[in-house]
Amino acid sequence: MDINAKELVVISGKGGTGKTSIVASFAALADKAVLADCDVDAADLHLVLEPKSVRRESFSGGKRATIKRDDCTACGTCDELCRFDAIYFDGPGNGKVDKTFRIDPIACEGCGVCAWFCAENAIEFTPAVNGEWYVSDTRHGSMVHARLGIAEENSGKLVSTVRKEAGAIAQQRGLELVLIDGSPGIGCPVIASITGADLVLIVTEPTLSGLHDLGRVADVAKHFEIPGMVCINKWDLNPDVATEIERQAQERGLAVAGRVRYDRAVTEAQIRKQSVVEYQSNGCAEDIRNVWARVEDNLSTGAKKNE
Repeated sequence: MDINAKELVVISGKGGTGKTSIVASFAALADKAVLADCDVDAADLHLVLEPKSVRRESFSGGKRATIKRDDCTACGTCDELCRFDAIYFDGPGNGKVDKTFRIDPIACEGCGVCAWFCAENAIEFTPAVNGEWYVSDTRHGSMVHARLGIAEENSGKLVSTVRKEAGAIAQQRGLELVLIDGSPGIGCPVIASITGADLVLIVTEPTLSGLHDLGRVADVAKHFEIPGMVCINKWDLNPDVATEIERQAQERGLAVAGRVRYDRAVTEAQIRKQSVVEYQSNGCAEDIRNVWARVEDNLSTGAKKNE
């Protein structure tokens, strides 16, 4: 019988809240889950889990134009039509003309207008390789992760690819959970990370910016009708703001998964390439276990995937 794995996505309104550290601990605590690192612009879950790649694939999220020098007649139509200043007149000619046009691959947005209107069919419009994605083995199970190229776009498509592959592995192996380390913020990668998920856990910190960013990312989850919970990391650095975060979370209909104290053991564990729950049993590791218990209970009793 096919099993539709539930998807838990851990997100944050901004970077640096401890989201990935908590995901690494959840990976150690979860029973038979597939892991997915959807923070494709700055993935770092692999730094703790030490994955060993078993599959590697190129990712193409769009197309890019290139001029075939031998066919270019230097008519200039492409240069006139390009709205991104990606075409310039330079370089040796081809015997027909002294110089030909070139396309700056960084400035090119892949719209295809130049290729469409080239009378000489001298412009190729082919898929561009924007990054890579991997399936790897870790000590906590399979992980799908990716790396977007420098200055490349289409991160949302790459996130969707990572999620799709993680779901396929869970389906194939009969596993009931996909644990996703989502992107911070509220942009396209975040939307691609949470759309259709069963539950989001929003990790925040007790600062005014953390309170503000919690509201932004909570609004995104609400828009896509994804049930949410809140975890306050390093709560004891500012107990008053932590209490205010809990109050506002409850007003928004978000369950409070719990508080995690500040603990230097997190850094010590990372130096040893471990999650903190693997490194110690007390301190913040105890807090994270309590948070995981509440999240797991929510997944098993209340979270329903939108069909």
